[in-house]
Amino acid sequence: MNFLHTLFLLYEKFLFVYAVIYISMYIALTFLCYDAIKNYANSKYFLHIGVLKKSNHAVGVSIIAPAFNESSTIVDNVKSLMLLEYPKYEVVIVNDGSTDSSLQKLIDEFELIKVDFFYQDKLKSHPVRGHYKSKNPVYSKLLVVDKINGKSKADAMNVGINSCKYDIFMCTDVDCILRKDSISLLVKPFIESKKRVIATGAAIRISNSCEFKDGMLFKSVYPKQYFPMFQELEYIRAFVFGRMAWSRINGLLLVSGGLGMFDKILAIEAGGYWHKSLGEDMDLIIRMRKIMHEKNESFLIKYIPESLCWTEGPSTKNVFIRQRVRWARGLIQTLFLHRKIFLNKNYGLTGLVSFPYFVFGEFLVPILEAIGIIIIFFDILIFGINYNYFLIITLFVYLFYVFIGLTSILIDQVLYKHYSNLKEIIKLILLVFIEPIIYHPITIYTSLKGYWQFVANKELAWGVMTRQGFLNSSEKIN
Repeated sequence: MNFLHTLFLLYEKFLFVYAVIYISMYIALTFLCYDAIKNYANSKYFLHIGVLKKSNHAVGVSIIAPAFNESSTIVDNVKSLMLLEYPKYEVVIVNDGSTDSSLQKLIDEFELIKVDFFYQDKLKSHPVRGHYKSKNPVYSKLLVVDKINGKSKADAMNVGINSCKYDIFMCTDVDCILRKDSISLLVKPFIESKKRVIATGAAIRISNSCEFKDGMLFKSVYPKQYFPMFQELEYIRAFVFGRMAWSRINGLLLVSGGLGMFDKILAIEAGGYWHKSLGEDMDLIIRMRKIMHEKNESFLIKYIPESLCWTEGPSTKNVFIRQRVRWARGLIQTLFLHRKIFLNKNYGLTGLVSFPYFVFGEFLVPILEAIGIIIIFFDILIFGINYNYFLIITLFVYLFYVFIGLTSILIDQVLYKHYSNLKEIIKLILLVFIEPIIYHPITIYTSLKGYWQFVANKELAWGVMTRQGFLNSSEKIN
């Protein structure tokens, strides 16, 4: 019993040291985030996006959006992609073997016909059935690719990369709504940076309850459902705060699959998206970074601290848990796959800073929290506990968590004012105080479940992401 008590005390001291390092890291990220946003604001008009929107010499961009059984919204969503303000781009919709009327609706609406297409299978994928272009010159920038279902977004993205014609491609989901100037803002770093930019990303927000008109955001409304509410808060903290800070030191390991722009030549050299990956977006970025380090070439991955994409988040418990379990499995799978990078000086910042952060600051945290809770339970039940010390430490960690949330909201609201309604801002602030108690435990559970499924090599049940669709401004919000 004494040995067990000593072991628990040692673990508690380890957790204390770990927490101090973790909090110190977040304090550093706070300063990096501030510095990054200040630099972005100062350089925002170095090359004005108005010039990009009207230039006859704009860099070509291919937008790739996989679609599977999206018949209820696919026509409106494709139209929204074709309304983006940029002079030289194409929209590549990859119909990933849909079993509903998705393809037929596209054919009917956009007057598509099957065409002869020179298709090079640079990235391996499931077979392509055909390529479709419109007879109507109004839709000349649209290309629809029909393929056999590959059971992954990665497989569909590889077909899109094989089919697109420009050397820069933008990855998104067909159910996402993009801001009109999204292409201009994301392609800007590719043009103005002296170093080779291999990818850019931007903030994503939850579209649940937002109002849209003609395929564009009409009014930003804070979600009214339980899970989307907390996801919005989580996204603000992750995108505006965390990723902007990592961008400042060129340490980003993740560009969201919902909206990201990539160097196509390097992506192909890296092998494209891995169809077995559950975290294909992170996996691709790591492989692209590895190649640049191995070639000893300077590069940048830039992040835009503006909300350019709105996507529908899971609104039910089952769908939410399924999504987060997949994310957790994707994290551990990717870290395990690229484990040779860990603390490897040959991979520079990636191996010595970014990758270790994801190991210690992302992967291990749910495990340590769960073990910590178990130890506290045994301490109370068997050994007794110093309640004053316990309450002080708990309060400190809680208040720091709240501080990070409030800081993220402040940055987001001061800079971009997405919510003009004071009631919604107050609601968002209040959620910061209750998130650690009622939402965070659920994310810990999903992470542990995902880790266990990976270790046990359990087959992943993909399930169906039930979508409610976007709300038009003329409809009543319930």
